Amino acid sequence: MLAVGPLIRRFNTLGRPLIQIAMDFLSINDAVRLMEKLKGLEVDVYEVGTPLIKSEGIRAVRAVREFADDSVVLADMKTADTGSLEVRLAAENGANAVSVLASANDEVIASALKEAESSDVDVVVDTIGRLNVLNVISEVVRLGVQIINIHLAIDVQLSSGKTIADVISIIEDVKNSYKNLLISASGGVRPHHVGDLVRSGVDIIVMGSAVTKAADPAEVVRQALRYVK
Repeated sequence: MLAVGPLIRRFNTLGRPLIQIAMDFLSINDAVRLMEKLKGLEVDVYEVGTPLIKSEGIRAVRAVREFADDSVVLADMKTADTGSLEVRLAAENGANAVSVLASANDEVIASALKEAESSDVDVVVDTIGRLNVLNVISEVVRLGVQIINIHLAIDVQLSSGKTIADVISIIEDVKNSYKNLLISASGGVRPHHVGDLVRSGVDIIVMGSAVTKAADPAEVVRQALRYVK
């Protein structure tokens, strides 16, 4: 078993599902403004979204770390190659966790995990684009993966109208089969989904536009926290 990093330690300490806010902005200033609105709330994880990293560069991770207080910072790198390099780059800029694609080669995931252990960060393996999640998990757990993100892509949501509610049965199947894995769920999560997600056994609930585009983002987070507590 690999050593655990800050994300797993937070989950183990709190003993409840975590709330993660995905900040898929294009500007660091927009991310910081949101974090200021959420100050004082128990946001467990601030995710530096892939669009933000691509727009502003790795400095976006550093900027979020400076404003995140004791929250975990996840760099949504969606690493597909050079696993060790990208994990190290994110960690050096303040990330506590880094996402790696489940579709990456085993060697990429293995090198990311090795670097993560030495850098005291967690690797979250993102299943985006993979249809048979149970098969995917069976492929990666033997590498030592401890956190899986079941992820419904934004473009899929827009074209099909699907939300995370459409994959709750998959989450339940995964939790029944892999009780020691931490499972995060993302993709169109709204406050009214949180109760069902908690009952499904999910460990990390990822909310994006429901918070980032809300007139009162703090109230949306407060609603979600009521369910997880």
